[in-house]
Amino acid sequence: MIDSSYYRFLGTTEEGYERFASTPATVSLWGPTLQHGAPPSALLVRALERCGAREGTRLTRVVVEILGPIPIADIEVRSWIERPGRRIELIVAELWATAPDGSSRAVARGTAWRMETADTTEVVHVVDPALEPREGGKSVDLSGMWKGGYLDTLDWSWITEIGCEGAGKVWAKPKPALVDGEELTALERLFVIADISNGVGAKLNPEHWTFLNTDLTVHIFRVPEGEWIGVSAETTTGPDGVGMCAGVLYDEQGAVGRIAQTLQIRARS
Repeated sequence: MIDSSYYRFLGTTEEGYERFASTPATVSLWGPTLQHGAPPSALLVRALERCGAREGTRLTRVVVEILGPIPIADIEVRSWIERPGRRIELIVAELWATAPDGSSRAVARGTAWRMETADTTEVVHVVDPALEPREGGKSVDLSGMWKGGYLDTLDWSWITEIGCEGAGKVWAKPKPALVDGEELTALERLFVIADISNGVGAKLNPEHWTFLNTDLTVHIFRVPEGEWIGVSAETTTGPDGVGMCAGVLYDEQGAVGRIAQTLQIRARS
């Protein structure tokens, strides 16, 4: 049974930080005690959007750094404005968890530029062509290494085969809420999906290789609309255990942004 949310709100600390319980819907395919990168990145975006929120502004570029294994545990969220400004400002958010020795540490950090918006509809220009319609996609058997936890929380419509030549392409829609009792914002929905890019673009068999991303950078030139997010991505593998996934993110009207991820690639023993 799929959990109704990735996180449950636990309250606020004396310092004013929000605390959340992580549900099994966050579980990574790389290990049953680890969170997949997508739900934590969306939780960071939730904090980044809310921190000093102002009308007529929005997040335009988000960088998520995964500082260590993110446990299936209670998470504390801290956020602040690093560089204030009227037209542009830099926001920071961190996820904190308790280590096995009882100490607390940051396990993920998000930084975002937030810009004042203006009307540029008369000069809109989009470089990336639209992704093939999701109605033409198909369901793919994700059994084995590709099944369980977070991956089971998505509806999928695959445009290409997994591991295909060239860019992998898929549409996905999250079924749970990010936080129990809350509606997903457009950018929270985008980031619940965005981190699947390295899996969509993978050419390596996960039964023989791991390819964990240490980060993700997303440039958002248009706020997505609707429930479905499209991904077109491909991974480049270098000769010394380092790779890079690059891709385009979509809604059903067209491209909304681009994503890049650094990967640590290792053979399974």
